[in-house]
Amino acid sequence: MIKISSRSLDDLEFPVIRQHISELCVTGLGKEKALEITPYPTYQKTIFGLNQTNEYVGSKHQEKPIPNHGFDSVAQEIKLLNIEGAVIEIGGFRKIASIAETVNTHLKYFQKYAEIYPSLSETVSTVEFNQDIPEKINSVIDRFGEMKDDASTLLQNLRRSINSVKGQINSSFASALSTYNSYGYLDDIRESVVENVRVLAVKAMYRRKVKGGIMGNSKTGSIVYIQPETTYQYTRELNNLEYEEKEEIKRILKELTEFMRPYREHLIEYQELLSDIDVIAAKSKFAEKINGVLPKVSKDRELHLQEAYHPLLYLNNKRKGEKTFPQSIELSPDNRIIVISGPNAGGKSITLKTVGLLQVMLQSGMLIPVHEYSRVCLFRKILTDIGDNQSIENHLSTYSYRLKNMNYFLRKCDDKTLFLIDEFGTGSDPELGGALAETFLEDFYEKGSYGILTTHYANLKKLANELPDMSNANMMFDSRTLEPVYKLQVGEAGSSFTFEVAQKNGIPYSLINRSKKKVERGKIRFDRSIAKLQKERSELRKTTDSLKQKEQKTAAQQGKLEEINSRIQQKLEDYQELYDSNQRLIYLGQKLDDLSKKYFNDKKKRELIGEMLKIVEIENSKRKKESKKQQQAQKAKEQQIQKAAQKEIAPIREKKQEEKKKEQVLKKQEQNKPKAKLKVGDRVRLQDGKAVGSIDTIEKGKALVNYGMFTTSVSVDQLELVQAAKKK
Repeated sequence: MIKISSRSLDDLEFPVIRQHISELCVTGLGKEKALEITPYPTYQKTIFGLNQTNEYVGSKHQEKPIPNHGFDSVAQEIKLLNIEGAVIEIGGFRKIASIAETVNTHLKYFQKYAEIYPSLSETVSTVEFNQDIPEKINSVIDRFGEMKDDASTLLQNLRRSINSVKGQINSSFASALSTYNSYGYLDDIRESVVENVRVLAVKAMYRRKVKGGIMGNSKTGSIVYIQPETTYQYTRELNNLEYEEKEEIKRILKELTEFMRPYREHLIEYQELLSDIDVIAAKSKFAEKINGVLPKVSKDRELHLQEAYHPLLYLNNKRKGEKTFPQSIELSPDNRIIVISGPNAGGKSITLKTVGLLQVMLQSGMLIPVHEYSRVCLFRKILTDIGDNQSIENHLSTYSYRLKNMNYFLRKCDDKTLFLIDEFGTGSDPELGGALAETFLEDFYEKGSYGILTTHYANLKKLANELPDMSNANMMFDSRTLEPVYKLQVGEAGSSFTFEVAQKNGIPYSLINRSKKKVERGKIRFDRSIAKLQKERSELRKTTDSLKQKEQKTAAQQGKLEEINSRIQQKLEDYQELYDSNQRLIYLGQKLDDLSKKYFNDKKKRELIGEMLKIVEIENSKRKKESKKQQQAQKAKEQQIQKAAQKEIAPIREKKQEEKKKEQVLKKQEQNKPKAKLKVGDRVRLQDGKAVGSIDTIEKGKALVNYGMFTTSVSVDQLELVQAAKKK
C-alpha cells in the first residue's frame, strides 16, 4: 500500500502542480477533482493511471481524436430527482440530454478504438450505454431548449389555437387601424404599445368615436391610447389559451421528471466518468506543456532519471525566456544513497526537489519531463525534510523540528522508502550535530532505504565514500569565476568554496586569511583537494563539450560532402543515359544505311519490309522494358514525394488543430461572457437574427418583444442587446 504524507507533498510543491492541472480542466467538477489528486495507493492503479494519461496524449496524433468531454453540471437536477414532487426545468433536461449523449458518444468511440486505447476503454466500460434518456428528452424538448409543439396532443392544439388567435388579433387590429385612419381619427404615429398591448393612437377629440377600451393617454393629453373592441375580445381569449399552455408545459415537465427518477444513479455515474476523463485530459495537456513522457516503470529497485527537468522551474524559465538545466541522477541497489555537497546557490536543493516532485507526479498518473530512456520504480513511502521548518505554533526551533522529523523517519524507513533531506544535520553544533546525522544516515543505510541528501558536513562525505552502496556527488562549480554550472557530478564530494565565495563577495583578504588560520590545516587541505578535483573535472567537461561541438561540425560537413557527391553521381548517371541514347541512334542509323544499300542493289521490297519490321519490333520490345522501369521508378519517386509531403503537412495539420482548439476556447470564452442585463424598453434581436424589436415586458425569464406589426414571447437567453433603453 503506497502512502505519501501531505507534508511531503507540500515540501515538494505538489499542490502547485495540482493547481496547474486544475486550470487545464474544462468542467467545474474536473477542476475540483484535480485539486485533490494524490498518489495512487497501489502499483496496479498507478500503472493504469499512467497508461490513461499516455493514451490521451497519443490520441492527438490519431486521425480521429477523442470526442469532446465537456458538460454542464447536473448536480442540482440530481438533487431534485431525490425530492418527491420536485420538477426539473426545461434547461435542466437539456443538460441531462447533453451529458447522456456525450457519454454515449464516448462509449461508442472507445468500443470502436479499444485496441488503441485499452486503459481508457476499460475506464468507460463501467458505464452502460443508454439511449432512452436522450431519446425521451429530445422527443419533448428541442435543441434550442423549447418545448416541442407535438410534446402532447393538447399542447399542439393549444399552440395552433394561440397562433390562430394571434392572427385574428393582428388582422382585427389592422382592420381597425385602417378604418379609423381613413376617418382621420388617428394621430401621426397611428399606433403604440401600452402594457404589452397594441393600441390605436387616437386624437383626444375623437376618443368617443372609437369603440374599445382606453389604455392610457400621452403626457400632453393630446393622444388617447385605445385598444379596439374586437382586438380586446381576442386578447382575452389569447390570455386564457396561454395560461392553459403554461399549465400543460408544467404537466409534461412533471411527467418527464418522474420518468427520469429511476435514472438518477446513471446521471451520477455520467458526471463521475466525464469529470475523471476531464482530469486525464488535463494531465495530458500539462504533459505537453512540460514535454512529459512515460519512462519505463520497472519492478526492480532502480531510479535512473536522464535529463530530468523540474517542471515548475522549467515553466517559469520558459515564461521568462531563460534556460533550464536538466539533471541526470541514478539510484540502484549498489548505489542506494547519494550525498550531494558543494557551495550554496549551486542547485543542490533543486536537484533534490526535482527527483522528489517527478516521483510524486509519476505515482499520481502524470507524465514527467525526462528523456524517454529513463527508468523508474515506485516507492511505498516518500519522506522529505526540505527547507526551514521552524514551527511557531509548537514553539519548536528548526533543529527541534528536524529531530522530531528524524524520529519519524527512523520509525518509517524501510527498503521501499525514498527519503530526501536538505541540509542534513544543520541547526546544531557542527561536530555534535554532524555525529548525530552520521548515526541517522547509518540507520537509513542499514534498513535498505533509498535516498538523496545535501550537506556541508565532512564526516557525512567521508561516510558516503566508505560505505559500498552509498556515493558522494557534487554540484559542479567553476572555481575560476565562482559561478555554478548546475550539473550534478556523481563520484566525488564537493567543496563548499567557503573562503573563495567570501572573497568574491568583497570580504577583505586579511580577514579571510585570519579565518583560515583558525581552522585545522588538514581540513583546509582536504577542502582544497576537493576544490582542485572539481576544477580538473570542470576543465575536462569543457574539453568534452568542445570535442562534441567539433564532432557535430564534422558530421555537418560530412553531410554536405555526401550531398555534393550524390549530385555529381546523378550528373554522371544523366551523362551515361545521354551517351547510351546517342549510341543507340547511331546503331539504328547504320542499320538503316545498310538496308538502303542492300535494297539499292537487289530491289527486294519484301526483304526490306521484313528487316524494317524486325528492327521496329526489337526497338519496341526495348521500349516496353524501359517504360516498365520508368513506371516503377516514377512510382517509387511518387511514394518518396508523398512521404516527404506528409512530413511537411504533419506540422501544418497540427498547427491547424491547435488553431481550431484556440478558436473553440475563444468561442467558449465568448459564450461564458456575462450577458448584458436586459430591461423593458431595450431594443433587442434574436441571436443570429436580423429583425430588431423592443422589449415590452420581462417575466420569469421570458421577454415579450414588439416588432411593430406583431409581438412574440422569447427566452431572455436567446436575445442580444442592440440598444439600451434611454434613461428618462
